[in-house]
Amino acid sequence: MNRNDRRIAYGAVCVGVLALLGLWLGGETGPETTNAIGPSDSSLTYRASHTSETRDTSGPGYYAVPSKVVERFPFDPNTADSTQLLRLGLQPWQVRNIYKYRANGGVYRKKEDFARLYGLTVKQYRELEPYIQISNDYLPAATLVGSHGSDGRNGSVGNGETRRDTTLHYPVKIGENEHVVLNTADTAELRKVPGIGAYYAKEIVRHGKWLGGFVSVDQLDEIEGFPQEAKKYFVIQHASPKKLNVNKLSLQELRKHPYINYYMAKTIVDYRRLHGDIKSLEDLRLSKDFPSEVIRRLEPYVEY
Repeated sequence: MNRNDRRIAYGAVCVGVLALLGLWLGGETGPETTNAIGPSDSSLTYRASHTSETRDTSGPGYYAVPSKVVERFPFDPNTADSTQLLRLGLQPWQVRNIYKYRANGGVYRKKEDFARLYGLTVKQYRELEPYIQISNDYLPAATLVGSHGSDGRNGSVGNGETRRDTTLHYPVKIGENEHVVLNTADTAELRKVPGIGAYYAKEIVRHGKWLGGFVSVDQLDEIEGFPQEAKKYFVIQHASPKKLNVNKLSLQELRKHPYINYYMAKTIVDYRRLHGDIKSLEDLRLSKDFPSEVIRRLEPYVEY
């Protein structure tokens, strides 16, 4: 080969050698470049093993969490402080619930009341029950009477008879053939009716005052959820409901009655303005607000 050909050949060989050297160097630095961006295989292996070790609580080398020592001692849930309740093994959120219950006026009157604590298991309650001691200060006042009469002679009446305690927690219900006068009974008498408790007794009195007096036992159906079986115990005697003078009362005054809404009151006022005094509710029968059933229901409560 001439001189130029040799130079070209030498150059090609050098280029090939440099290319091979570059590929070899690139293969060695590749993993290092990757390690600069992300974790190496060795670091991943370490982290995986470390994570597994901390999560596997049964494996060797896992650190021990000290368990809470539960104690048993007499306590009153009405007065025990947070430290005592926690020592008994209750959770902090259960202690907070006890404090909230007491702050809202709640009282533990007997051991079984403590069993209603949210989250308390049967096992926990059975373990705590022997240690619950309710102070006499939190018992119902009726327990002060006991078997003693008001005269302090253990219920003994002069002739040797035993006094019967007439203080009852619940009223005695009336019999099947007994009745209560609806318009004159108070809440205490109403509670003697089977099916009537404190809530419905108050609702009956409230609804009667709102109406101005009952004229029919069926008006009890206007009380939401009223027990139908209780209606047979009521009677109406000498009904004298409060009357509304439809020719004198204003729109707002008319609206106060439960049987008169805004549109009915406006119809009454407009009729008076256009035609003069109302002689009968039949005068309003042409209005869509006064169909025959409405007139019949309202008639006992109006005057002219």
